[in-house]
Amino acid sequence: MSDAVPSDPVLAKRARIESLVKVGKRIGYGLYLVAVVLFFYALFTELKDWMVTVIIWSIVVGSIVLAPAIVFGYGVKSAIRDDREHGRL
Repeated sequence: MSDAVPSDPVLAKRARIESLVKVGKRIGYGLYLVAVVLFFYALFTELKDWMVTVIIWSIVVGSIVLAPAIVFGYGVKSAIRDDREHGRL
């Protein structure tokens, strides 16, 4: 969507949700990246307790953040597609 603020309240709310989805995906996938990088670092070096803790927490928190972001992202895309198919946009 464009950076301009839509005058329709539904489109404005959809744009706000879409921006939150982008942030959620960045955080979630970023935490997954931290977990993967740290896992392989630990695999080829000495595995320490704090590494296991960070890996587990990165996966858990990343999943908690990423799951709703993916679901809401599909919802926004579906709403945009439906509006285009019915000539509302």
